[in-house]
Amino acid sequence: MNISVVGTGYVGLVTGVSLAEIGHHIICVDIDEAKVEKMKQGISPIYEPGLDELMSRNIEAERLSFTINHQEGFRHADVIYIAVGTPENEDGSANLAFVEQAARDIAKHITKDTIVVTKSTVPVGTNDRILEIIKENQIHNMQIDIVANPEFLREGSALKDSFNGDRIVIGANNDYAAGMIEKVNEPFGVPIYHTDIRSAELIKYASNAFLATKISFINEIAAICERVGANVEHVAKGMGMDQRIGEKFLNAGIGYGGSCFPKDTKALIQIAGNVAYDFELLKGVVNVNQKQRALLVDKLNERFATLADKRIAVLGLAFKPNTDDMREAASIIVTEILIEQGATVIAYDPVAMENAKKLLHSNIIYAESVEESLEDADAALVLTEWDEIRNADPSGFQAMKSPIVFDGRNCFSVEKMRDSGVEYWSVGR
Repeated sequence: MNISVVGTGYVGLVTGVSLAEIGHHIICVDIDEAKVEKMKQGISPIYEPGLDELMSRNIEAERLSFTINHQEGFRHADVIYIAVGTPENEDGSANLAFVEQAARDIAKHITKDTIVVTKSTVPVGTNDRILEIIKENQIHNMQIDIVANPEFLREGSALKDSFNGDRIVIGANNDYAAGMIEKVNEPFGVPIYHTDIRSAELIKYASNAFLATKISFINEIAAICERVGANVEHVAKGMGMDQRIGEKFLNAGIGYGGSCFPKDTKALIQIAGNVAYDFELLKGVVNVNQKQRALLVDKLNERFATLADKRIAVLGLAFKPNTDDMREAASIIVTEILIEQGATVIAYDPVAMENAKKLLHSNIIYAESVEESLEDADAALVLTEWDEIRNADPSGFQAMKSPIVFDGRNCFSVEKMRDSGVEYWSVGR
């Protein structure tokens, strides 16, 4: 099938490449000319394991192409996916400017009956608005069907999720459109769930909000564990063995970040507020996470009388491993506070440092390795659980001025760190 994808951010590019891999002819449309030229060469603008290889393979097979020209991009499309960003407004609501512009572009350039699929995360009712915009701006009187098809991709595991996901949600208000999009997705071999459009829109927000709730809940349990002498890892394992609860997303640490959980939880609070419902539980989840991201600095201040003139190694900057995404990363808050309190920050991340340099305080020093960052440091903070960091030999911390480690991701064994002569502070243990 001929499919166009509008937007080549994280969701759009992974969606386009994955659909090409299962045999569809995909043309990705983006307004950034430099980015498009780079992608034409098989170079991904984002870090995602395996994505470059799949891009190159499908470009070579002539199933994947890129353009900045909407007319070229939509000319032969049977299906058009909208996968543009929906950034957060100041009040927490989703900014739909890019979605609405995509709808106008589609209206002006389609020349045949088309199914428009919304992949972007959008508030309830947005697909109705997309259809309205297209009908208002159509040049040719074509049949337009709208389908909500939310994404459930984890950064760092997006390709795996595309081909091995838990479900594909198809929200449509007519059987023809639903059946066509099911046909598009059948080669993935992933269970397909059909529902109405508004329920599909809400499934995405509800799913992310529930996972964020699990994270904030276990972080609150971790705080209690520290005060009563329990081990949060043991508590989480005992909880997770209950199939009604499950073990995933019960890892205590310094909270969630990234492009989805922070934005989607706030957007769902706003969606509820728009219909005069006070989502108290989710407000608590957001507040706990805000507090949690500064937890290691609180522990540092408990340990040291002052951070002025202290040399602090920061290990990991991205919001999670296997991505270069810095959006809502704990490192943003942590490094800012450290520098405000007079510390010297030496940071290391295996992938995200170039993005970090655009975002973090200009006084941060960047190291080329874990070992370099630790040299002569007064303390080390673990913010991202990269394998390179998780697998580091505890004896390596002896290169520090004083081997004191504050681990925000519980990467290391308490016993091994103690046996290696490291003063070790973790979360809930």
